[in-house]
Amino acid sequence: METRALAWARRVQAISQIGLTYADNPYDRERYESLRDLAAEMLAAETSGDSADEAAARVRLDDVLAGLSGYPTPKVDVRALVRSPGRDAVLLVQERVDGRWSLPGGWADIGSSPTENAVREVAEEAGVTVAAGRLLALYDRSRHGHPPSPNYVYKLFVACELVAGEPGPGPETLAAGFFGPGRLPPLSSGRVTAVQIARLLYLDDHPELPPDLD
Repeated sequence: METRALAWARRVQAISQIGLTYADNPYDRERYESLRDLAAEMLAAETSGDSADEAAARVRLDDVLAGLSGYPTPKVDVRALVRSPGRDAVLLVQERVDGRWSLPGGWADIGSSPTENAVREVAEEAGVTVAAGRLLALYDRSRHGHPPSPNYVYKLFVACELVAGEPGPGPETLAAGFFGPGRLPPLSSGRVTAVQIARLLYLDDHPELPPDLD
């Protein structure tokens, strides 16, 4: 779960990253680099642990430091809700990284719209073709019961209709299949939770409702 220490670490990291983006003398840059190193150590400490989910989220100091440049903004995770032809089951994929199951999806790619990202991820991870429908939810990851992460993440969930194909594994997945809401396998809770799946199915069944926000 999100902790105050993790939120503080992210704020320190963001301040250091903004400072490094706009600092115009070497002395200020040195101070912000020291602040960045401190933030990285805090993040690494806060995202370490012994559980399977925490172990998957664990990061080394050099991983946290890599690629920190420009003004910091949240990362975007796009996931697809795909239902079986009878609409009584939901498509899940088994992640290679932790052996647990999730809605197909991942980090949004630059140059692709949210729906394009969702459709591509389903094809790559589950081997089926879908057509994207409406946005079901846009969540702040830190507010929805996920394990700690060094990244601040917005999660987009898009309803998609199955067009063709049979579920199967992809390069980043071990398996794919349809599961009834009452028979969900162990979930990769860093990616999706059972509460979220239940809510997404409800929203999909009630198109008159607006998407969830926050």
